[in-house]
Amino acid sequence: MAGLNSSFRPPAPTSHNSFASKLLLLLTVLPLTLAALAFILQWRGGGIDDPIARWSPEESRKFPGMDASPLATAGHSSSSDCSLFGHSSSPSFPYYRDWKFNFESDLKPKICITTSTSAGLEQILPWMFYHKVIGVTNFFLFVEGKAASPTVSKVLESIPGVKVIYRTRELEEQQAKSRIWNETWLSSFFYKPCNYELFVKQSLNMEMAIVMARSSGMDWIIHLDTDELLHPAGAREYSLRRLLLDVPGNVDMVVFPNYESSVERDDIKEPFTEVSMFKKNYDHLPKDTYFGMYKESTRGNPNYFLTYGNGKSAARIQDHLRPNGAHRWHNYMKTPNEIKLEEAAVLHYTYAKFSDLTSRRDRCGCKPTKDDVKRCFMLEFDRAAFIIASTATEEEMLTWYREHVVWTDKVVNNKLLKKGILSRIYAPMAIIQGLRESGVFSSIIASSPTTLSKDKFLASIDSSNSSRAAASESLPSRKIGRSRESHATARKALEFTDTALHEVAVPPLPSPGMVDSIE
Repeated sequence: MAGLNSSFRPPAPTSHNSFASKLLLLLTVLPLTLAALAFILQWRGGGIDDPIARWSPEESRKFPGMDASPLATAGHSSSSDCSLFGHSSSPSFPYYRDWKFNFESDLKPKICITTSTSAGLEQILPWMFYHKVIGVTNFFLFVEGKAASPTVSKVLESIPGVKVIYRTRELEEQQAKSRIWNETWLSSFFYKPCNYELFVKQSLNMEMAIVMARSSGMDWIIHLDTDELLHPAGAREYSLRRLLLDVPGNVDMVVFPNYESSVERDDIKEPFTEVSMFKKNYDHLPKDTYFGMYKESTRGNPNYFLTYGNGKSAARIQDHLRPNGAHRWHNYMKTPNEIKLEEAAVLHYTYAKFSDLTSRRDRCGCKPTKDDVKRCFMLEFDRAAFIIASTATEEEMLTWYREHVVWTDKVVNNKLLKKGILSRIYAPMAIIQGLRESGVFSSIIASSPTTLSKDKFLASIDSSNSSRAAASESLPSRKIGRSRESHATARKALEFTDTALHEVAVPPLPSPGMVDSIE
């Protein structure tokens, strides 16, 4: 009987069965435990450092490249106070609507941009605040035309770190006594209209901006137009401040090769947020690729780029610094030690809108003939565009614009993208769109004073009127042409024998052509 009972006794559990049971229990309990923990952390606010938390204004109040620039303190008792995401399904740039971009005094290096502009707020504000995001602290704006109107200038005057300089008679008289007028390096551009006049005006403004930059404690100065954005590629973070912080101390000037916008439509309204394709600079391409794809890249235009190809530059603030035209800086006492950046660039949104054809035409009073446009414009495409805009019908202009400016052939575009001639760059587009969605621009406009002070109002009116003078008259001939002979005599008397330190100003230059490929 005992043997019968023993034959029905269940087998003793083995170690393998015990391990399997414990593993099954663990796999059952662990997900439940993690789910409970996640619920508790979410309910209590948690302490997990996720990317969204790091970007929230309350947690860090910082952006890449601006780790020393806290946001203005603001309460957050209601979700409407913060425009991190708002009610949109797409994320926007994390700013408070009333953020004023104040910078602490210990932000290093301190970078300033100077420009000469007649643009409106729709162009200046995105341009300015994009550069604030990447680390620029101060702006010296030499304004005239629309930019000098009371409705625009009152907004610009209200922004911290911005100094507005109006083109008044007093300013022109002061610049007529400038050191530049008594030297020869810029003299070949004097007494000429249109682009030459602008080039001289920019150089005179840059000279004044150097003085302002020094008094403001700046470390670097950059001259840009308001249709150009710096693209600090190659830095450890998307930051111009980080890029310049890594420049060796013995470097005086940093050259940013320019990329040119390659628009894919003829109805662009806001280039900064609608254009993502750019043609890369010769300096950033293998020589074989550049010349091997030259024909496809130019599409029958005079040069590889529509306009200039020699970039822009940043200069370290130091004694004896001077401008060397709108694209470079120089030093009265030495030849600057310069480097050219291998990845960073200046993005030039040139002729990005169809209306740019007529706006450029309206700023110049030259005759639309092949001979006269040479007197007014330095680059071939500008000359051709001026003639078309001055002589063609609206329909003919649009056809010409599509043929010479708009990149409509997707097969060619993809080919050049694969070869590296063309490149997609989205960072500026994303930043500016985020700024707009966050309400930064509308907040700045809404919070600006309703009126200017009397002195600034009169200066803005004077500047606006000055810019509406006859377009064919150049600044030098209009204001100081009466003393042309005395200036020329003074220049001869003061001309230095060491011409290396007084080389001719660097004008806007085209990119290398096929002739340059022949060794």
